[in-house]
Amino acid sequence: MVGRRSLELKTTPQLQSMQRAGVVLSSALDAAVAAAAPGVTTAEVDAVFAHVLAEHGATSNFLGYHGFPASICASVNEEVVHGIPGDRVLQQGDVLKIDGGAIVDGWHSDSARTVILGSSEAGTADPEDERLSDITRAALWVGIAAFASARHVGEIGDAIDDFVTGQAGAPLGILEDYVGHGIGSAMHLPPDVFNYRTGHQGPKVRPGLALAIEPMLVRGGIGTRTLEDGWTVVTTDGARASQWEHTVCRHAGGVWVLSAPDGGAAELARHGVVPVPPGE
Repeated sequence: MVGRRSLELKTTPQLQSMQRAGVVLSSALDAAVAAAAPGVTTAEVDAVFAHVLAEHGATSNFLGYHGFPASICASVNEEVVHGIPGDRVLQQGDVLKIDGGAIVDGWHSDSARTVILGSSEAGTADPEDERLSDITRAALWVGIAAFASARHVGEIGDAIDDFVTGQAGAPLGILEDYVGHGIGSAMHLPPDVFNYRTGHQGPKVRPGLALAIEPMLVRGGIGTRTLEDGWTVVTTDGARASQWEHTVCRHAGGVWVLSAPDGGAAELARHGVVPVPPGE
């Protein structure tokens, strides 16, 4: 049983089940990203994602969660997180956040990507939106690299904060209302994983700990509000937002990105980190 302050530490077989869930999730996100195009509804993107999960015998940990009606969150432009897929038709230049999860053998994975519809080179996307997504994605990998050697969970937020605030150009806001979390036998477990400096070390990192690390950055202020649907979170000032997320574990042999087919090897190489699969 996981108490309010205790951490769920997974065994190697349990982490391997989470890895299987993460690989299925990655495939489903690949398909959803490929389906996201001008003229397509967010409900159609959700259906593609759900089909891939079903093909692999996995189930969604979003569908039915506190009544949530879909398998992904599809959040567009100023919608930061928890957007409900529906009849909204995607347009050139939209910033779409696709956040989804999968369960295999009772073990969870959670991951999110930002998709820019169009490109600045073609004149169909705002280069500042591309910059927003690129920095958010890079911040995710900075946080994962910090987790690889962290003694305490708070070091992840410290690293992300330092990276984001150190970027040249227009400053980006780090959302504070929504943060990462522990994950394993349930989608949301202790501890909270902040994306900014809090002044607190946080819990000690121990083998078997799995986290969903998910920086969310905005082009404007960090204030948010929830729409009348009870789910969709938007920026108060209407500024656009980006979200990138992976499920990551620490084990006796090192770190592994459970929701990346290569365990994060390609991206972590830039940070001098070599991921090791659970059990090796």
